[in-house]
Amino acid sequence: MSKVDTLYGPIDATLFERFKGIKLLVCDVDGVFSDGTILLGNQGEELKAFNTKDGYGIKALAKVGVKVAVITGRQSSIVEQRMTALNVDHIMQNREDKHIAINELITQFGYKASTIASVGDDMPDLGMFSASEIGIAVADAHPYVKQQATFCTTLAGGRGAVREICDIILQAKGKLEDIHGASV
Repeated sequence: MSKVDTLYGPIDATLFERFKGIKLLVCDVDGVFSDGTILLGNQGEELKAFNTKDGYGIKALAKVGVKVAVITGRQSSIVEQRMTALNVDHIMQNREDKHIAINELITQFGYKASTIASVGDDMPDLGMFSASEIGIAVADAHPYVKQQATFCTTLAGGRGAVREICDIILQAKGKLEDIHGASV
């Protein structure tokens, strides 16, 4: 079995080739863009921490025409603010059934499952995997989700996992050095 070296380690060459065709990256939020921690204040305020490296990766994908969507089971103004700031193409909140939500994206915007990668960390995210070419589990995902995934990141949710995926997609498309500079 041949391997391709990425910044994050070797991956199977056949899988790497599949990353080349990705046109839509669909991500869960809690546990993927964040570490899953939700801080609640005495006045009911909610706080989440997002990794700026992930944000840079999302913006890099946009430069090569890869669209990004988030599908989350919760409703949060923080998510709306952060994803809007990153120019995420599709923000779907309060969506418990992620299989239905991803299929709405496919139907409404004409995406093909063969051009979609989805990223999750827990059981509700499995519905996205079944409608995607590549189902990706972050490194600290639930063990069953990791078993069902096509690919597992080396980095944890909220700790650069989204950036890792973005970089692999960019490398598969031959655009990593164009985006990040010749030093990569």
